[in-house]
Amino acid sequence: MSHFNRTNRRQFLRTSAAAGAAAAFAAPALLHAASPNEKLNIAAVGVAGRAAANVAGVASENIVAICDVDEQRLDGAAGKFPKAKKFVDFRKMLTETEKQIDAVVVGTPDHIHMPAGVMAMRMGKHCYAEKPLAHNVYDARVAAELAKEKKLATQMGTQIHAGNNYRRVVEMIGAGAIGPVHEVHVWCGKNWGGGRRPADTPPVPKTLHWDLWLGPAPERPYHSCYLPGNWRRWWDFGNGTLGDMACHYMDLPFWALDLRHPTSIESEGPPVDPEGCPEKLIVRYEFPARGDMPPVKFTWYDGTNRPSLPEEWGIPVGGSGVLFVGKEGQMRADYGSWSLYPKKKFADYEPPEPTIPNSIGHHKEWIEACKTGSETTCNFNYSGALSEAVLLGNVAFRVGKKLDWDGAKMKATNCPEADQYLRREYRKGWTL
Repeated sequence: MSHFNRTNRRQFLRTSAAAGAAAAFAAPALLHAASPNEKLNIAAVGVAGRAAANVAGVASENIVAICDVDEQRLDGAAGKFPKAKKFVDFRKMLTETEKQIDAVVVGTPDHIHMPAGVMAMRMGKHCYAEKPLAHNVYDARVAAELAKEKKLATQMGTQIHAGNNYRRVVEMIGAGAIGPVHEVHVWCGKNWGGGRRPADTPPVPKTLHWDLWLGPAPERPYHSCYLPGNWRRWWDFGNGTLGDMACHYMDLPFWALDLRHPTSIESEGPPVDPEGCPEKLIVRYEFPARGDMPPVKFTWYDGTNRPSLPEEWGIPVGGSGVLFVGKEGQMRADYGSWSLYPKKKFADYEPPEPTIPNSIGHHKEWIEACKTGSETTCNFNYSGALSEAVLLGNVAFRVGKKLDWDGAKMKATNCPEADQYLRREYRKGWTL
């Protein structure tokens, strides 16, 4: 019997739920609706950019409140949802609409994800939040534990997880196409590094509430270099390329290999800047055995970094991708394709019959879960552990030391100086 049949029941239940099957776990707390046909009342934190796509993804429901720190963007969204109440401060929005809303969609910069998401979940509201789940490891852990405690329907915004190609790769790895997998390489050519604090202090745009944009982050003067998108380059707000892209690409091996907490993390890159994220990074993780699956050496590369593979493998490493190295061969995959190597050996390979149902849609999974208690594929239990592993790569880089990681205790047992990067001190007036 393959390890897919023996160990991946949890994964199967997650994906079966996406097709409408009942989950085998404690059901999320249901909304006030008497019928799954009744619409959710949703509040949106963030309405432009990536957030606009998330709001559009749930627009089949009732968008009853919208929040954005930029009034120009807020007014633009109000044109699409004229009945929604407008707010510039999510704290005020959640407080004033607590009795009206069932769920919250958070599509902000990283540093606002869980201040908003946790506040909503403590009110008993279902939550959809963009990736990475949180700005730091501690916030991600709190979010996952709170979602479990409150039995809430949750989903992290790793939209590619709903694609059919990821499902087929998970099935093939699980069916033993390349034998037991002991090594993984993941690479992404993006560069969200090199943030340097500007010296000039231009005036704050009239429509922007800069203090609210900063939220729990340390106070600093406004500059246009931070927004709308370049906030990813600064530790105070984002997590560089790793924070932007790793939840998408590392998601595939996490899913296929049933990974969770690494036992060690080591990073290498340019000299550490106290404010700006690195322009390129290599992170080496070690994951323990899981049942009959062997330990995994897992390496992430971004910027101009790429894996150095044996030439005889003939595996291209351009663009972005995931490489599984198994006892019987290798598999390269990305968002929309997969290939087995050596090509000659696998020329006649026939994939197994699909066992993971196709998704009804990433946002629709969450809507269905809110209404029926079904399980989502990127719930905060799964995506919280994925986000923690991603964020730990930056922690190891900033301390400049290999971390021996105790996932259960959320502690680098050999490196107390890592604590300062596992959790942040919130600015006065802001709490988790």
